[in-house]
Amino acid sequence: MLQERPEGKWIASFRRVLKLNGIGAGTSVAIVAESQSRPILRELSALALYDLGAEYFTVDLPTPSQTAPVPVKSTGASNAIANMRPVIEALKGVDVIVDVTVEGLLHAEEWPEIEEAGTRLFVVCNEHPEILERTEPQAALGPKVDRGIEMLRDASQMRVTSKAGTDLVIDIRDAPCGGTPGFTEAQGGVAHWPGGLCLCFPGKNTINGRIVMAPGDMNLTFKTYLNSPLDFRIEDDFVREIGGDSVDADLFREYLAAWEDPIAYGLSHVGWGMNPRARWESMALYDKRDVQATEFRAWAGNFLWSTGSNQYAGRFTLGHFDLPMRGCTITLDGTPVVVDGHLQGDLA
Repeated sequence: MLQERPEGKWIASFRRVLKLNGIGAGTSVAIVAESQSRPILRELSALALYDLGAEYFTVDLPTPSQTAPVPVKSTGASNAIANMRPVIEALKGVDVIVDVTVEGLLHAEEWPEIEEAGTRLFVVCNEHPEILERTEPQAALGPKVDRGIEMLRDASQMRVTSKAGTDLVIDIRDAPCGGTPGFTEAQGGVAHWPGGLCLCFPGKNTINGRIVMAPGDMNLTFKTYLNSPLDFRIEDDFVREIGGDSVDADLFREYLAAWEDPIAYGLSHVGWGMNPRARWESMALYDKRDVQATEFRAWAGNFLWSTGSNQYAGRFTLGHFDLPMRGCTITLDGTPVVVDGHLQGDLA
């Protein structure tokens, strides 16, 4: 186990990343934590903010009771704020939230109201600091992520294929598009560390085809590599059939079924990873408690798809899978952006 104690190198890394997010002398910042937050992330954030001269305070919330039928992991939807008005109003009044909650506030129920006030959100994902140090955001990635998001917004169709048998067609006209290189200075902007993603949330009845996950592809909710193929039939945005005769397939089917909610079978977002510092193989080197698995959403050239909530299609559920895949080819209106798992053109 790597020790979770303040290290000078980690304080310096946090200071550089917070500065890259436009935080400096006089910036008003709220660190949002909860009782089950990783203490070192709260501490490193405070030390770095002090060094930068920011005006900061900490909102420390109790981690709520569990209500779901199965464990809820890596959703980006912390419920720690619990709609408490004093907390929401406090967060609407600062320039930046540094979010060290367990699940993060990316998809939290309260975020849209806070975002509307112009507060920007920087999520320090619940990773061991060694992972954050290794995946530290770099300014040079910003233009490439911006270009990927622009390409998504300009396209009408995304198609994903693979040698394993994937052939998925997605209508992305009018789909909200986004992503982050791991930093933002935009009013109401959102970034997370590790960063490096381009993605979109397709609308209703826009996703059809087949996804075949191969051994070595990843189930980030379970924080595991697949050992056997999984074959998904996707029709009008929903997983209609899960093929596979293995423990991987049984776990997937039973976790989805546990929600007793058809929306859990709907697709959420699709996109690809952009971060050259994120590594597919590094999950093999960490205990599960050390990782939130955000690094593996972002490794350069993956195809990332997910099941669960898609607020833009009017679907909400706590059931959630993030599923990055290797070796896929992604085209936008016929133009390749990823070929056999490798970024192309301006994105490379």
